[in-house]
Amino acid sequence: MSTRQHGAMRSADDTVGGRQAPTVSPARRKWRPYILSIPATVILIGILYPFVQGVGYTFLNYRATEGNVHFIGLSNYLQVFTEPLFWGSVRTTLVFAIVATVLETVLGVIIALLLNRSSLIGKIFEKVLILPLMIAPVIAGVIWKLMFNPQFGILNHIFHLGSTFDFLSEGRALWSIIMVDAWIYTPFVAILVLAGVRSLPKEPFEASAVDGAGWFYMFRRLMLPMMWPYILVAVIFRFMDCLKVFDIVYVLTQGGPGHATSTLQVNAYINSIINFNYSGGATYMFILWIIVYLTAQQLVKLLGRAQARAAGSEA
Repeated sequence: MSTRQHGAMRSADDTVGGRQAPTVSPARRKWRPYILSIPATVILIGILYPFVQGVGYTFLNYRATEGNVHFIGLSNYLQVFTEPLFWGSVRTTLVFAIVATVLETVLGVIIALLLNRSSLIGKIFEKVLILPLMIAPVIAGVIWKLMFNPQFGILNHIFHLGSTFDFLSEGRALWSIIMVDAWIYTPFVAILVLAGVRSLPKEPFEASAVDGAGWFYMFRRLMLPMMWPYILVAVIFRFMDCLKVFDIVYVLTQGGPGHATSTLQVNAYINSIINFNYSGGATYMFILWIIVYLTAQQLVKLLGRAQARAAGSEA
């Protein structure tokens, strides 16, 4: 390349919108990346500092009732792992997360497939569907607590259950909370899956219809494989959220009756805020963070495989 051509290319590179770009000094070029990264660094410090501080509490005997705070190593973890209450809360959290996620996913997919058929009723229902998502979970919990009341709750009146039937008794409370969670978040899954269904290519379905394939065959061999990434995204969001459930549980039962609905988050709150055992609450939270992190890693890997299979199906 000649010197004249090289000079012409440099001149074109330095031109923005037909005007000469401002000249940036070497010093500004050197410091610009550091200056631009300041907001992200501040946000990162704001996230990491409380996290590291919370993890540090798990190695201390930090209680509001004890003035002498000192390092105790892994004693908090050893104490938590030997408590039946901890293992009960792990079981309650997992049961809640698995059952609620499966229920919301199945219902959400069914609703999305029904709404995919364009009709006036479907369009109206589509608008109504988002109403539960517009209510704060705490408010929804208060509303459902009134509806569950054995004395004047509307559910006992509608189903003629009588004043002795308590939806929030020890054997029913967890399932009632799952029902409330499904009422709030099934629309979220339905909307997400519906967006995925409407984005699928039409050509494979038209070709299968020409070959005489039925609806169920097209759903099982075409639609479902291509929908998996969208379904898995909904599953990841919901499962992560269910593992961290607190607001609905605390408003409806405060972890009771007894410890029937004590999730890890509820126990962390009771330890930290009610019993002033900050180290115990931080230990619960850090263990929950490890569970959520490991589960998220596996689900993201599963999502990557599903996306690869869906790409193969579309091809």
